Amino acid sequence: MHGWTYFLDQMHACLHVDEIVRLIACELVSSRGLATAVAFACCCRSFEDPALDGLWEIQNRLNLLLKTLPEDVWDVGERTVSARASHLASSLNHFIRKCFRRLPTTLELARFRKYAQRMRKFRGFAGSLRGITPEVCFVLQHSSFNEPLLPNLKTFELLSTTAEFAPFIPLFVSPRTTHIDITFTTRDLSKALVASTINTFSALCPSLQHIGLHSLPRDPMIIKAVSELLLTINRATLRSFDVDSPLTVEAREVVHKLPDLCKLTVVTEKGTSLRSLILPSLTKLVIVQRGHDRDPLDWSEMFYGATLGKLETIDFDFEPKKINDLLGAFERAALAASVQNTLSEFALNTTCSWNPKFSSLLSFTQMKNLDIHFSCDDGCSSRVDDDVIINLARAMPKLKTLLLGDEPCHRIAAGVTAKGLMVLAHYCPNLFSLCIHFHVASLGAPPTTPGMTPNAVEPDAPRRDCALRNLTVGDTLIPEQSMLMVTMTLVRIFPRIENISYVNLAWGRVANAIRLSKKILDC
Repeated sequence: MHGWTYFLDQMHACLHVDEIVRLIACELVSSRGLATAVAFACCCRSFEDPALDGLWEIQNRLNLLLKTLPEDVWDVGERTVSARASHLASSLNHFIRKCFRRLPTTLELARFRKYAQRMRKFRGFAGSLRGITPEVCFVLQHSSFNEPLLPNLKTFELLSTTAEFAPFIPLFVSPRTTHIDITFTTRDLSKALVASTINTFSALCPSLQHIGLHSLPRDPMIIKAVSELLLTINRATLRSFDVDSPLTVEAREVVHKLPDLCKLTVVTEKGTSLRSLILPSLTKLVIVQRGHDRDPLDWSEMFYGATLGKLETIDFDFEPKKINDLLGAFERAALAASVQNTLSEFALNTTCSWNPKFSSLLSFTQMKNLDIHFSCDDGCSSRVDDDVIINLARAMPKLKTLLLGDEPCHRIAAGVTAKGLMVLAHYCPNLFSLCIHFHVASLGAPPTTPGMTPNAVEPDAPRRDCALRNLTVGDTLIPEQSMLMVTMTLVRIFPRIENISYVNLAWGRVANAIRLSKKILDC
């Protein structure tokens, strides 16, 4: 009995340590034990603050915060707003269209701020803003006494916004906000409104570390606003500048020489002059090419004389109708910048048909994720065959993701056979996701790959099954009489396969057969 009392006393002493209590609260919230976390907050006054901080730290809806105000503040009448909507809903499962019946009192606003100050991250989307009227935002703005509404908010992410809500975006950030990520998806947004919103960030958030602004309107006013933002913020704290807008010459000069910048998006248009990237801490570079010129802009000048000792990821997004030997140009530029030993992710997206020379990528032996997307809309342009896939597999043994071309189609011009798939599985044991054009007929009887007999591996070496889980087959045709053999062959080559992404419904039977076979093997 004495030992048990001693144990309880010691446990009680541990719960006086704030860090331990906060850790418990965070674990309850992260494990979705919200009801338990609320009970934890109510059982002891010393637990209240840590538990409430955990419960309110991350929010994706503003409605929950508005519910901290009394019910009689809100107008409970009904009004038609494009569709019949309730101004007040007691259930959290309903969206609310709130209007004030009366202004909140000082004490009611103090309760509201008690919870608002606990928010550290807001990640909103279209549904999370439905029902937040300009009237509500306007009243909250004038009730904040010239102080931030969310004074401790560090991360503000808005995946989409409305024309009504956009003018009030500055209301929700604060001097402690270090991360802003906004997607302006609404077409009816005024360009002047977007520009004025961007202009407020440098004053409201002087220590920004991440700036993400996406789907911005194409307008000189926007270019000026984002350039001024870059020039006026504290550039010593900036780590990520992910903005899909061109910059002025002065802003480009600055952003290309930030020693602590880790992520950068460069948007080029016709007539854009580029300089070498002196970015020793950069790990991710996104290059967006706009316009429909006959030939792409020579973006490669950014690499010559560049300092990119930590670059791991390059992502190209090209609009031009013709991109020629872009991979060859990339190889020459990347080798000039000596990034072949650090680059592990390469992505390229273009909407045009294309027949790239994949041999230009063989120098990048550290590649883990290779994603090159081009269109099959005007006829299949994929020329990925066994030779291409075998060369890539041998050169890039660390591959985890391999996506080449559009989703496989039934108009296949070239494709990989079972031989190529077996070589890929052998040389790339960590491969997890695969999307390439392949010949289904060749899966009827997979051959033994030349030079890869069982004796080629040391007898006492462990078997290295390919880790592939996800295979995209798209619209590839599969004869009904071949389904069983195709299933068996896929499981033989990729014994851990689980998911098949398909458009042709016949592949559903193959996917079901694979799942059934794995269940049988697990029994």
